[in-house]
Amino acid sequence: MSRIGLFYGSTTGKTQSVAEMIQEAFGGDSVVTLHDIAEVEASDFDQYQNIIIACPTWDIGELQADWNGYYDDELDGVSFTGKKVAYFGTGDQIGYSDNFQDAMGILEEKISSSGGKTVGYWPTDGYDFNESKGVKNGKFVGLALDEDNQSELTEKRIQQWVTQLKSEFGV
Repeated sequence: MSRIGLFYGSTTGKTQSVAEMIQEAFGGDSVVTLHDIAEVEASDFDQYQNIIIACPTWDIGELQADWNGYYDDELDGVSFTGKKVAYFGTGDQIGYSDNFQDAMGILEEKISSSGGKTVGYWPTDGYDFNESKGVKNGKFVGLALDEDNQSELTEKRIQQWVTQLKSEFGV
């Protein structure tokens, strides 16, 4: 089975916990390898054709701190040409309804401009927010999770999304 690299940033541990749930849903670490973006070099992306990018939205539509540093200093040095890239984000749709999942959209825009093919689009139905940079053509660019207000839906959403990604990744 193909290996998948899941690259995440996490400050409070929520995004890391979700990354571990996604890894488990795929079948464990023999299928998905987790990488904390704070410890990643550009060459770490080279070994994967299928990549998952995970980032919570912080403050007012900002990237998580580790992703912010990587975005500015190293992401331009990564070639995503020929790679399938899925995204998931954690955020608060009630407290930050004007920028819910912005981080996911910011990363998707830059990575797709570097050749990455976005997979794993997710419907906006069932969410209550005003605006998001993470929405493109009426769908989220990846799995949108709200651990603050809809944590009871997380496991079901992960299972559905992983099933979708298995098909899109061809694994």
